[in-house]
This record gives sequence, C-alpha cells and structure tokens, in this order.
Amino acid sequence: MSEKILLALDHIEGIASLPVYAQHGGYAVLKKGLSDIPAQQVVEEVKISGLRGRGGAGFPTGLKWSFLAKPEGVPRYLVCNADESEPGTFKDRYLMERNPHLLIEGMIISSYGLGANTAYIYIRGEYFYIARILEQAIKEAYAEGYLGKNILNSGFDLNLHVHVGAGAYICGEETALLESLEGKRGNPRIKPPFPAVQGLYNCPTVVNNVETLAAVVPILDKGGAAYAAVGIGKSTGTKLISASGHINRPGVYEIELGVPVEEFIYSDEYCGGMRNGKKLKAVVAGGSSVPILPADLILKTAEGAPRLMSYESLAEGGFQTGTMMGSGGFIVMDEDTSIVKNLYTFARFYHHESCGQCSPCREGTGWMERILHKILDGHGTIMDIDLLWDIQKNIDGKTICPLGEAAAWPVASAIRHFRSEFEEYVLNPHLIEDVKHYYRLQTI
Repeated sequence: MSEKILLALDHIEGIASLPVYAQHGGYAVLKKGLSDIPAQQVVEEVKISGLRGRGGAGFPTGLKWSFLAKPEGVPRYLVCNADESEPGTFKDRYLMERNPHLLIEGMIISSYGLGANTAYIYIRGEYFYIARILEQAIKEAYAEGYLGKNILNSGFDLNLHVHVGAGAYICGEETALLESLEGKRGNPRIKPPFPAVQGLYNCPTVVNNVETLAAVVPILDKGGAAYAAVGIGKSTGTKLISASGHINRPGVYEIELGVPVEEFIYSDEYCGGMRNGKKLKAVVAGGSSVPILPADLILKTAEGAPRLMSYESLAEGGFQTGTMMGSGGFIVMDEDTSIVKNLYTFARFYHHESCGQCSPCREGTGWMERILHKILDGHGTIMDIDLLWDIQKNIDGKTICPLGEAAAWPVASAIRHFRSEFEEYVLNPHLIEDVKHYYRLQTI
C-alpha cells in the first residue's frame, strides 16, 4: 500500500478546522521552520526533494524558486494557482475542501523561504464555496498568530489573500492568472520576462499549484532526502490522481510515483477495475489536454515494458506512443466509448475557452470543432480527417501559451491511434441517429 503524505489526515473529522489540525501536528513544521531553519535552507530542501510542479508542467519546484529575482527594495510575491479548470482534474478541490490548513501552512513556509511578505490564492470561480472554506481557515490562522505581523515572534510578516476568478480556463496559465489578479483581462503574457523576474505588479513572483505548495510541509518535516526516497527516479514523492470514467471506484488517490498503470486501474486499492466488466479501450492520463492512449500503449510502452505512473514512463515514446502525467486527471474509457464523440466534447471546450489572442488558437479551435461536428453529423469526408490533422499541426507550438497545444494534442493522438473510428463515421451513415441523440444530451 502506498504511503499517504498529503492525504494522511483527510479522513479525520473536523480536520478543516485549526484546532483539530493542530491536534494532529498541524503548524508544528511552521514553528520549527521559523525558529530553526534559515530561509535559504527551505529552498535547498525543496531542491533536494526533487519535487516537481503538480499542476501539469512537472518543472522542478526548487529550481523554479532559485530563479526568483531579489532586487533591493522590491517586494516579492507567492501566488497559489488554485484555478483547477483542467477537465478530468479535481484533486486540488479535494485537498482544499478537506484540509485547507495544509495548504496554508505550506504557503507560509514557502513564503518564508522565498522572502515574500504577501501571498495570494487564486481560485476558480466555480469553487466559490471552497473559497469560503479557505477564508475561514485563513481567519483562524491570523487569530492564532500564524499570519500577519511578526509571525510567532520570528520577525517574518505575511499577509495571505483569497482571490476568486471568473471561471476562465485560460487563467490556469500562470501569466494569464497574474493579469487577472491585477484586475485585467486574463490574457497570457509573452515570455520572457518570466514571472520570477517580472510577475505580479512587475515584481518577482513565484506561481505554484495547490498540491505543490501543500507538499512543502512534509518535505520540511522529514527532510528533502526522505521525500526524494519515495517514488522512482526523477519522479519523486507522491502524486494526487483524479480518477474518473468507466471504473468501479472513481475518486482522488495518492499514489507513490512509479506504481504500474495496470495496478492503478485494476487493483482494489485504487480504481478497482473496469465498470460492468467492460474492456479497457483508452485512457487520458493527465487531464484533457494530454494525448489519449489506447489500452495496449497505456498498460505497456511500445517496447513492451510495463507503463508506470511517473513523469518519465508515461512520456516514454514521445507523443507517437506516449503521453504526459499532466495534472493527474486520469480518465478511463471502456470499449463502448466513441473516441470521436469524446474528442468533439474536448474541442468544444477548447474553442470556448480560447482567449482569442493568438490567431492559430482563436481560428483553429473553432475550425476543429466545426469539422468534428460535420463528421459526427454524417457530412464528413476522408479529406476532413486529413484537414483536422493539418489544422492541429498549425496550432501546435505556434501560440503564446499552452492552450494551443492543449487543443491540438488530443486531436493528433485521437487520429494517430483511432483513425479507423473517424473513417467509420464518414463511411457508415447508420451511426448518425446515435450521434443525434448524443447532441441532444449535450444541450441538456
């Protein structure tokens, strides 16, 4: 059984309140850190831990922190990206709802290490009720002296604020998030400069995901080396996975990185196997923006080795035969799933959520949605499938932010691995009645 690090206390009744959290060791790491550990050592321990960004990019957190500029007389900021809008992903919501003080403690320790005296939690608008949970937890932390001036007589000050977004997927991109936080339209910025040099209010800023910042608490508690000993290779520690789809036990699971994908899907400890005894057809391993893989390639690599739940193993083979860990939004599809219908749903989403700043994304996402609708409506041709392939190629890598890739990669992988399904919709009109029923469901 995998060791629980972030979810070790999630089953305890009342753990969202500070008194209960404190009874189970809450804020002990903060007290130790402010009294015994120099700020720079916090950054070093995170580096040693090998912790990678848990929001999707998987960039080494300690390395990202080391890029933070430190000009004299200029404030620094820490921003928590809680704009969890990736379809198939809900692990940050679970963490904030069940144990908000773990995130808050992680942010205070991280801010201390980075020399930031103001921090923000930017949370998606649809999580409004969780914003209230966070605000209550922050209020408790202020009352106990864990936030505000001269925290625990350490000389360190920190103010923490919750900012509720307006439901835009694009604000999950860190620079669009910063634009929104400043009160502007959430359009991604051209980089460089990166936020570590010019971020919020043109000041040095670190933006990290909820899960990433929460992991700082156990890292400082046990030490970076102990955290690095969990997991496999450069995929250290544990990872929260949002498991959904045609499985017996959907939910949020904390896994030790390196668990075989087959074990994750079929073991009773995790997903409990396929629902209704159906066969596995495909998996989207890291949220809707990563390439979809058929059953044979998600369970084993192209070379026949078992595929593992790790950054390296999932990516093995590149996008020809691999995918990405992403945000950990693990969507399982059974043998009855229509890949084309599923792709149409994704395409509608990305067209709707494009900020429109870049022409390839603004025009290409809408074009792909219309072509997929045409194919599903019985008016598609083989040339439309080839056109879809050409459009995604002309979006991929040609936009300011990764939303373009997020829209293109599912299309590319679906055609690469399931082209015969697209051809079936083009060549077999008997499928159309079923599709029209699907459209009706989509509008309910």
